[in-house]
Amino acid sequence: MRVIDPGILSRALALPLRGSSDFDLNPELRLPPDRVLRPAGVLIAVRCGPTGADLILTKRSSRLKHHPGQIAFPGGKVEPGDGGPVAAALRESREEIGLPQDRVTVLGTLPQHETVTGFLVTPVLGIVPGDFTPLPEAGEVDEVFAVPLAHVTAPENFTIERRRWRGDWRRYYAVPYGPYYIWGATARILRGLADRLSSCG
Repeated sequence: MRVIDPGILSRALALPLRGSSDFDLNPELRLPPDRVLRPAGVLIAVRCGPTGADLILTKRSSRLKHHPGQIAFPGGKVEPGDGGPVAAALRESREEIGLPQDRVTVLGTLPQHETVTGFLVTPVLGIVPGDFTPLPEAGEVDEVFAVPLAHVTAPENFTIERRRWRGDWRRYYAVPYGPYYIWGATARILRGLADRLSSCG
């Protein structure tokens, strides 16, 4: 398994690449210029263990109203007391998967990502040294799992697929791994990280 060190991740963050959107592959969908987006933060939690680097992801609860059962980063909307998307990502990670804030070394943020649900998401890239025991929040998370970082940062592992959305075909990125179908905003953000790492050689 390819091991990615923090130095490479930091260099990838410094590249001047633009942000992303759920609409990147669907340029025919026109967005209202006066739309109001809600800020949110998600944590790209990279865990470096003896077998290499992996990425911590969640499977959302099947009982949730929005995006039930989908694969997602831990994170959520910015609350009034958060002080910004980085704090929101860390708080939500503690609440959703039991990851203590002091176990995360934040390297920086990726450009923001706009979702079809009206959020402006800031992806926060952080290192989690060693291991930790996840404590999934039963009302929000069905499963906490890890995938090899090398798999979800290899551009050749991504496909472009499509499905109906509000009566129209919508194209999106997917990067499946085993039983986990990683798609939509999560896959688009990972594709952006993959492109950055590829540019770093």
